[in-house]
Amino acid sequence: MPREKGRKVVASNKKARHDYSILDTYEAGMALTGTEVKSLRAGRASLVDAFAQERNGELYLHGMHIPEYTQGTWTNHEPRRTRKLLLNRTEIDRLLGKTREGGLTMVPLQVYFSDGWAKVEIALAKGKKSYDKRQDLAKRDADREIARAHGRRGKGMDD
Repeated sequence: MPREKGRKVVASNKKARHDYSILDTYEAGMALTGTEVKSLRAGRASLVDAFAQERNGELYLHGMHIPEYTQGTWTNHEPRRTRKLLLNRTEIDRLLGKTREGGLTMVPLQVYFSDGWAKVEIALAKGKKSYDKRQDLAKRDADREIARAHGRRGKGMDD
């Protein structure tokens, strides 16, 4: 059977980009069971309250919800179990050093299949204050209005 190519996004954490300013991203594999992979391939996952944390020198993903596989039997997985992240030792050490020194956190942004392998995109992020969030919303609205004005002007519909 030929292996799938490309990148197929299963779930994304849109709220993370709103609540955090993203400093750096890493691609990590995940240690999954068979029914978890089947449920992911069906496009079922949620990253709403997920975060990565260090335990015994390894990184683990907490709070990610992968619903039970519907055709699974008694071997089905627990939906919110802690999953081990698979990264190089140098990447783990770099992430842990940055989180310990500067009050940063590790937040998952996306879960996807890359060439058939389940991957998660982990971001090194700093929490935003509420006024930062308001400024970002105002800037986005202003940019959208500018783009609309350019579009109207290009079509000859000036005010």
